[in-house]
Amino acid sequence: MSSSSNPASLANTSSSAPINLSSAPVTPPADWVLNVSGISKRFGGLQALSEVGMQIERGQVYGLIGPNGAGKTTFFNVITGLYTPDSGQFELAGQPYQPTEVHRVAQAGIARTFQNIRLFAEMTALENVMVGRHVRTHSGLLGAIFRTRAFVAEEAAIEQRARELLDYVGIGPLADYKSRTLSYGDQRRLEIARALATDPQLIALDEPAAGMNATEKVQLRELIDKIRRDQRTVLLIEHDVKLVMGLCDRVTVLDYGKVIAQGTPAEVQRNAQVIDAYLGTGAH
Repeated sequence: MSSSSNPASLANTSSSAPINLSSAPVTPPADWVLNVSGISKRFGGLQALSEVGMQIERGQVYGLIGPNGAGKTTFFNVITGLYTPDSGQFELAGQPYQPTEVHRVAQAGIARTFQNIRLFAEMTALENVMVGRHVRTHSGLLGAIFRTRAFVAEEAAIEQRARELLDYVGIGPLADYKSRTLSYGDQRRLEIARALATDPQLIALDEPAAGMNATEKVQLRELIDKIRRDQRTVLLIEHDVKLVMGLCDRVTVLDYGKVIAQGTPAEVQRNAQVIDAYLGTGAH
């Protein structure tokens, strides 16, 4: 590979042969994927979450918005096992679910990205996605040490799936570039590809549009919409309210750790409490 190649220009010529995410193993259809209620979390004297609940249907893009400090990322951290809640009930695809350990959360079917990009900088894009895929592997440590036939076959399948996912998010030609050399928007898409590699029932995106330019936001919106069309479910934290209102099927609004509104984007936009939370009392 020539050192003069430009990753950004390659991304624009990515293969248009998408894969269908719905071909990956998924739990049999249910009306909803995530059902949570009564989630509370306190840090010392700060009540970060207070009796938060929501129900997310399969195939939805569900928005979670609110002013800075409203508790959005705390909620993400609770449902993905980074924080232990003080109280709350959790169900994932109809089954009781306890988000206690991050790797078990991924195995259960919830994947996430972070507000600050967390890629393996010295790994290639392909290797980053393969890391995500390993949560679904079966060959153990001995297989890796002795390079058994089953291990080699599984590694080949993991690599193939990773390449398919890179094509799916639009950066297939960048597979062999180190992630640190990719543009900001391509790094965001790489994170989504790595999350999709776990075959999630729910993919939780924490401010994926943060720092993106207008063109990158359009590409992001198209990608999330494609994920929805393939019957995956997305939970989206985003400060870009225009993006949320134009993309999400339903929205929950948090303020000071409490739910102040839930409904369709149109219903939320008309809610006086939401207007006050964003613009100040009386602004509406």
